[in-house]
Amino acid sequence: MGHRGILVTGGAGYIGSHAALLLRERGERTVVLDDLSTGFREAVLGTPLVVGNVGDPALVGRVLAEHDIDTVMHFAAHTIVPESVEDPLKYYRNNTCATRSLLETCARAGVGQVVFSSTAAVYGMPDGAYADETTATAPINPYGTSKLMSEWMLRDLAAASNLRYVSLRYFNVAGSDPKGRIGQSTRRATLLVKVACESAVGKRPHVSIFGTDYATPDGTGVRDYIHVEDLARAHLDALDYLRAGGRSETLNCGYGHGFSVREVLASVARVSGRALAVREEPRRAGDPPQLIARADRIRAILGWSPALDDLDTIVATTLAWERRLAETPWG
Repeated sequence: MGHRGILVTGGAGYIGSHAALLLRERGERTVVLDDLSTGFREAVLGTPLVVGNVGDPALVGRVLAEHDIDTVMHFAAHTIVPESVEDPLKYYRNNTCATRSLLETCARAGVGQVVFSSTAAVYGMPDGAYADETTATAPINPYGTSKLMSEWMLRDLAAASNLRYVSLRYFNVAGSDPKGRIGQSTRRATLLVKVACESAVGKRPHVSIFGTDYATPDGTGVRDYIHVEDLARAHLDALDYLRAGGRSETLNCGYGHGFSVREVLASVARVSGRALAVREEPRRAGDPPQLIARADRIRAILGWSPALDDLDTIVATTLAWERRLAETPWG
């Protein structure tokens, strides 16, 4: 294709592996860097894998040089919100400090473009159901803060250099590769769609609803669920945008509408053909009643057009992956 190489950090993890697969299918020269602490070697498929940490400047510098890297897609991070509250320094070390080291190494190597995996957790608990890119950032946990600090470092580095970036603020990612090659294999997962599908295949005895008295249509929390393949394609759209000379941007990545916890559980029961055992629990501290993306800018700026905006499709691909894992576990 005539383009230089792309480094995918965290490319053995859930979202990074889906992006790496799409890059490889498009013929991009791609290499994955992952320490396999939460990722899986199996998820990399045929993409070259370097095992190591993004906070290791000697290793990263060598990879950038050997593979002629001009673009970094940076997914590597810890992502479990409750764990970030229990062990905040782990998140600041792995998410913030390692990102600082990565960016410094990229700057020295002349890397021109970064696509960064950020999160809607930077918004905390906004007023109202919707958040757009101008909504005040006020994270309520170390995970969200660690990502926001990384956004700030990118912003400031871009202002002081020729580097350009796109930060994508993900909403609730779910689903798996529609062809069943890879999926979310995270141990002790906390994301609702995966947890419910694990229950549907017998891995969990029940599913908990945390809060049934919110001011929402059915009393349960409402979230914007986006299929992981649509999210991965947004990264390729961001890459094309930067290659065309686009300026640095921070963009929400969601569908712009939400589903309640009860609606998700009903979809899992419908698609699996199995009634779920459901427990109603008290609200969890810090859970907003609703959080939905205003996602007009990503469509306008990147030309992003999601193809899998359907709850039952999201659930069906997740369920297919859970059934595969039940037969042949990873790791």
